[in-house]
Amino acid sequence: MVRKTTGFTAGIAALALTIFAGAEGSGANAQVAAQAATQTATEAPLTEEVVPVFVEKAVVQELPEPVEAQAEILDSEPQAGSLRELVTSLPAAGELSEELHCLAGAVYFESRGEPLDGQLAVAQVIVNRAEDRRFPSSYCGVVFQRSQFSFVKGGSMPRIRTGSGAWKRAKAIARIAHRGLWDSRASDALYFHANYVRPKWSRRKVALATIDTHVFYR
Repeated sequence: MVRKTTGFTAGIAALALTIFAGAEGSGANAQVAAQAATQTATEAPLTEEVVPVFVEKAVVQELPEPVEAQAEILDSEPQAGSLRELVTSLPAAGELSEELHCLAGAVYFESRGEPLDGQLAVAQVIVNRAEDRRFPSSYCGVVFQRSQFSFVKGGSMPRIRTGSGAWKRAKAIARIAHRGLWDSRASDALYFHANYVRPKWSRRKVALATIDTHVFYR
């Protein structure tokens, strides 16, 4: 920041004028003094006074943000050569969430006497419905939707024999369908019925697969 200092020069000119005018009392001398002061003020060069500028805020150099290492995602999905092997490899212990309990319950009551691929197809229908806007958005919502599953009585599920092998298999099938661990032959199915009946709605659907005693549609 630079400031022009002309006040000092003007003061000198005024002082010279006063000295010459008062010492002789002569108009000529006063005139000479005035001319000299004017010439001095005119010829005096302007000087520059450098005033230091202080920075109010500390200058901080921005450092690049550290790059976070991406966590390695480990593939914990069990490997199996068949659906039966996959069902056997899954742990039977452990509590199911409410949603998985609804899914496993539907598998248990609708298809516990079916082969494993038939049970998986039933579970797949429920998973597909929960992902379709035309149906409730949860497994429990799909299972307990009115007039959809005959085993549901009064809005509740019958008692399950939790110590049975059928329940253990149903739990495994529910986990497999939920996690997409095995491809179902009825992968896109939204409907199914037993093969000993022929409901009217089936005529408007596309049949995808018949697995044991159930026919699956889209």
